[in-house]
Amino acid sequence: MNGLKYAGQVEKWDVLEVEVRGKTEGNPFADYEIQGIFTGKNETITVDGFYDGEGIYRVRFMPSFEGEYSFRVTGGFSEEEYEGSFTVTAPSEGNHGPVRVANTYHFAYEDGTPYYSIGTTCYVWNLQSDELIEQTFETLKSSAFNKIRFCVFPKHYDYNLGEPRSYPYEGTPMDSSVLTKENFLEYTGKTEGNNWDFTRFNPKHFQHIEKCILRLRDMGIEADLIVMHPYDRWGFAQMTKEQDALYWKYVLARFSAYRNMWWSLANEYDLFDHKTVEDWEGYAKIICEKDPYHHLRSIHNCQAFYDHNRPWITHCSIQRQDLYKSSELVNEWREKYNKPVVLDEIAYEGNIQHGWGNISGEELTRRFWEAACRGGYPGHGETYMNDQDILWWSHGGVLHGESHKRFKLLHDIMCETPGIGLRPYENSGWDEICAVPEETTQKIKKVKDYYLIYFSFMRPSFREYYFDDETQFQVKVIDTWNMTVEDRGVFQGKFKVELPGRPYMAIQIKKIQ
Repeated sequence: MNGLKYAGQVEKWDVLEVEVRGKTEGNPFADYEIQGIFTGKNETITVDGFYDGEGIYRVRFMPSFEGEYSFRVTGGFSEEEYEGSFTVTAPSEGNHGPVRVANTYHFAYEDGTPYYSIGTTCYVWNLQSDELIEQTFETLKSSAFNKIRFCVFPKHYDYNLGEPRSYPYEGTPMDSSVLTKENFLEYTGKTEGNNWDFTRFNPKHFQHIEKCILRLRDMGIEADLIVMHPYDRWGFAQMTKEQDALYWKYVLARFSAYRNMWWSLANEYDLFDHKTVEDWEGYAKIICEKDPYHHLRSIHNCQAFYDHNRPWITHCSIQRQDLYKSSELVNEWREKYNKPVVLDEIAYEGNIQHGWGNISGEELTRRFWEAACRGGYPGHGETYMNDQDILWWSHGGVLHGESHKRFKLLHDIMCETPGIGLRPYENSGWDEICAVPEETTQKIKKVKDYYLIYFSFMRPSFREYYFDDETQFQVKVIDTWNMTVEDRGVFQGKFKVELPGRPYMAIQIKKIQ
């Protein structure tokens, strides 16, 4: 058919894209609708398409089953209707599908493979130069990170006074040459000097972000996309409800079909002067209606938590509220919300003047282990000063700290968990942090198959254990900072584990089956 392009074959959980040509009169971003209906033996999914510029419209679909599919594309964008068919093949190695909530407090890919989040924050790495973006990808390749938080909109803040590589709308920005480290806050939330058409998107901006999402996907990294944020001098945080709705629908139509998508409605939602809870609930309604794949959904706080008990929220995205306590509160948050607890911001390793960005590598590593052993999922960020003001937390590039080097060991240990996920063990001693596998009330065992005990900054020279007389356990001693794992052998009955009297030690006790 004239103007119709699509692939005849796609693997399960990959993207089938239908490209068609359509009307260009008026404003194609707002004047015309395009919709695709995709039908297979096990599912029928209806999705919105979008205008991608130069007369091209696209509809994207992520199949969840193997087999034969057909599709029909309709809408006011064209006088024609378009139809076709394609085959969905088995997923390739490394393709486990989207991440879902599993076991109440944890995550697994759709094929059942457990997913243990080791996240990092890198707000606008995707809007930097090609050279810096490539440097970020190289850093990610050699890291343990399997989730990264980043924005669609550019960011205006300390160390973020330059212009992005592109903007999401047609138009022109204010003159940023007037900005200094001393006056930038005076321009936060201002709209003067900008000239944008909030009904006309810049497709190249979104095409570039898609390329970044796909590269992350192929590296096994989840894209935790921050759709809105308050650190703005361009007016993007002050759009009307109608402009916001158009933006949300466009973002959902473009990105929903990527299996590694997570939706973060906002970074620090409570700092928006022009948004209400009613607005956020409205955006959540759009997501629930327009994302047929039900990707993970969260909203991030500065000070006041959003109500994470809201049914549309799949997991808690938390910034610590206390100057000192962060991971220590995971037990409380698990009990309060009955959802996965993701600590996306527990302060960053670095040395900048702001208190959220100057903890040590040792302390961030401690918070990671403590969060994991309490059944939560910690997140990293790095803010070391440098002459070029290129800080990982916002720009990407290279990492200068020490904590990130220790996360692979933690991830490897987490992956040894029997079943899916750890939980804090309430029957453990008061002077240790002990994790055991997550259990349902129907499967509670008196003697667990697995114990992971973390001593934080405490420095015992030995610990004694007794579970029963019969069970045999393999015991390992883990130095979480020096990244060593020492096999101490098999024990039974009452036994003693010698320790070096250093902080940041852990003991793994695993039942021999």
